[in-house]
Amino acid sequence: MAKSNAFTVAQLKSLPVEKHCDGQGLWLHKRADGGAQWTFRFQLWGRQREMGIGSFKRVGLGEARKKADCVRLQVQADIDPVKQRRLERQQSNSRDGRLESLAWEAYGTHKASLKHAGADGLWVSPLRLHLLPKLGKMPIVKIDQDDIAHALAPIWHEKPVTAKKALSRLRTVFKYARAKGFLVNRAVIEEAVILLGENKKPVRQSLSLPWSEVPALYATLSDDDPVQLALRMLILTGVRADSVNNMQLGQIEGEMWQIPPLHVKGRASNTAGFDVPLSQEALHVIALACQSALNTDPISASNIDPLVVC
Repeated sequence: MAKSNAFTVAQLKSLPVEKHCDGQGLWLHKRADGGAQWTFRFQLWGRQREMGIGSFKRVGLGEARKKADCVRLQVQADIDPVKQRRLERQQSNSRDGRLESLAWEAYGTHKASLKHAGADGLWVSPLRLHLLPKLGKMPIVKIDQDDIAHALAPIWHEKPVTAKKALSRLRTVFKYARAKGFLVNRAVIEEAVILLGENKKPVRQSLSLPWSEVPALYATLSDDDPVQLALRMLILTGVRADSVNNMQLGQIEGEMWQIPPLHVKGRASNTAGFDVPLSQEALHVIALACQSALNTDPISASNIDPLVVC
């Protein structure tokens, strides 16, 4: 290595196009286009690293040596100056470091694991409606428990399920931000729950129809209304509403309905559908749906594809 402080100010402009060492890791890289860049080389944890510390036009020799001294002290303290600078830039970035920007980034990386790849927007909806309007412009590192509690207070007791979903989404965003290097405090979410207080709104159970009354209800359902035809299919097959809403004739083979993985409950990684046997009454309802959709006489299912029972 060249001796420390090898250059003088007068020598710098006359140096040829190449890399020149001032000593102790400080280098000046003069380029063919006339530009020049100060860099600092160091070794840490068995790795050789290099980082820029400014252009020659903006950083003079004395300032470059001072910056090199600061970086050298970080290395001696077992701190990676490249990572440290990246963290500092992230914390000070007023746009990329805002909750709204990070929330959409987190959603973009997370939605591939969601049903329908998140196309329905249901996962992000509680966050978008109840947190981003009030906190979206804030740097995520400055959000505290009071901010979160204030944003969710209007729905905490009135819409507890939605509020808890919003908190769950916020946890995902905070984890993502932390992974990107933002020094967020994830504990503020749990502290916000303490501030909001226990939710004592009584749980309202969804009412169900006694099985003995189902035949009477079924008898009242229409032969031509799509919604009521769909309800008839739900009663006859016992599948989820999503499967019925996306039912197509191409999924039916004989007396068997093959429900694809896309419309089975679970994550996008689920690759297994399942078969549902169809009774004669279920086949009759399908024929009625064909007639309702086409407004013609009932015809064979094989002649219409696709037909969505909605």
